[in-house]
Amino acid sequence: MIPGPRNALTDVAGLRVGHAEDPALKSGVTVVTADRPFRASVDLRGGAPGTRELGLLAPEQTVAAVDALVLAGGSAFGLDAAAGVVAALRQAGRGFAVGPHRIPIVPAAILFDLTNGGDKAWTLSPYPALGAAALAAAGQTCAFGTVGAGVGAVAGRLKGGLGTASTRLESGETVAALVAVNAVGSVIAPQQRRFWAGAFEIGDEFGGLGPPKGPVAAVTMGDTKFGAEPGTNTTLGVVATDAALDKAGLRRLAIAAQSGLARAIVPAQTEMDGDLVFAVSTAEMPAPIPADRAMALGHAAATAMSRAIARGVYAAEPRK
Repeated sequence: MIPGPRNALTDVAGLRVGHAEDPALKSGVTVVTADRPFRASVDLRGGAPGTRELGLLAPEQTVAAVDALVLAGGSAFGLDAAAGVVAALRQAGRGFAVGPHRIPIVPAAILFDLTNGGDKAWTLSPYPALGAAALAAAGQTCAFGTVGAGVGAVAGRLKGGLGTASTRLESGETVAALVAVNAVGSVIAPQQRRFWAGAFEIGDEFGGLGPPKGPVAAVTMGDTKFGAEPGTNTTLGVVATDAALDKAGLRRLAIAAQSGLARAIVPAQTEMDGDLVFAVSTAEMPAPIPADRAMALGHAAATAMSRAIARGVYAAEPRK
């Protein structure tokens, strides 16, 4: 496997990513969108989620495509970011047609960063404006590290962040991931500075240190965020492809990407995380997708997710 030219979610042609942050708030928003609606589904594994519009992403539901996805800090307050994105898309004439009206479809998910020391003493929620600003900033350049939804993130005992990675398959499809890492669990092996995802690293994209050296010590609560800040968590991911997967196929792709999340964070998908992965398709490559290629897409989704998690934490820098 080789990465795409940007090693980013935007290597999937047609997708755009935008970030907006408030340094004083120590929080931010990331938006994934495209010039036209795109197919989407989701897989939710964490026990403490905060979400909007997830129900319509099930394969049996009517709505076939979405206009944007929102990842935000702010816990439940961060769900307001989707309102800012919806308003901006409506002004642009985007959305699901219902008579003379257009209703933008914007699923969203949040992570908890309320206790990171930022100024949270606001009266009116800052998140609608941050959502609109992230949408306005959306483009093919995909910044990572301490940006967007990753600004206030903490991953175990390390500064968390927002990461991205991509893979170009021999069959021509591209698979890419974007993830905001704010996990209870640790992204590095105990008593080592080596990422759990090291076995999947391409080049030196997150330090080139290689996988953990065994035997690996057991993970304890001291290696995680649990002892210091219980309940201040959640990893939010997006995995994308240009393969023409339907909503059921995308659900399977999201499930595969969750495996990559669990390989890169230990422990993952806990009752104190709201871990979820959106899966999207721009359907640029021809259908149908035979079983062997679908399996290859799933493997690429898992490894891209693992790499994106490590890249996000590796590139993150604390902000005062």
